[in-house]
Amino acid sequence: MKRISVLFSLLGLIIMSGCNNPVQSQSETKNLSVQSVHTMNRDVTLQLEYLLYLPENYETSQDKWPLLVFLHGLGERGPNINKVRVHGPAKLIEQGRQFPFIVVSPQCPETSWWPYETAKILALVDEICETYRVDEKRIYLTGLSMGGFGTWAIAGAYPERFAAAAPICGGGYPFMAPNMKDLPIWAFHGGADPVVPVEKSKEMVDAVNSNGGNAKLTIYPGVGHNSWSQTYDNDELYEWFLSHSK
Repeated sequence: MKRISVLFSLLGLIIMSGCNNPVQSQSETKNLSVQSVHTMNRDVTLQLEYLLYLPENYETSQDKWPLLVFLHGLGERGPNINKVRVHGPAKLIEQGRQFPFIVVSPQCPETSWWPYETAKILALVDEICETYRVDEKRIYLTGLSMGGFGTWAIAGAYPERFAAAAPICGGGYPFMAPNMKDLPIWAFHGGADPVVPVEKSKEMVDAVNSNGGNAKLTIYPGVGHNSWSQTYDNDELYEWFLSHSK
């Protein structure tokens, strides 16, 4: 009887051991340890409203034209596209100013921020280049305030797409500066800006130049946040853009 009792005890231990550590089949083990590879392939729709300006003699000429992309500030976000007409090149065009560029002025969605919309801006540039006669060696980027931040972000992410960039009263991420070392940059800022400190522009310009870049900064002493009016009124800015080609 003692021997039978011992045998039953051993059998019980074996059964309990099996319950605590269930034996997996070879196929179950394989399924748990192997990951199969798949590819997602879905169409994505990007939507962005914009103003478009074509030079006066665009239709009568077969020439290719430089493209200027203008990014507005925070107050001009959607959904009313007419808000984009109140500042920058879009405003000057409304006042009758003629430019030797195709000018595209997109509107940022109401709940977004230009640095989050880089994919849309690049898709818009592609669409304009596919639809109109654009000299792709002379695509320029500029923006004010939130658009200045957007200019730094987009230029840092896709420097190869632009021939020059002019961020106004913006800022950015210095870790992106090495990407812009070959991109001519002219930044502008009010020395007394209470909204976006001038140090934001200084930081980015210094970071680009410390990486061997070609960035310069114009500071307007005593000027507050609106450093864009005198910047966009200055013909030197547009001459500077046109002096650069990839």
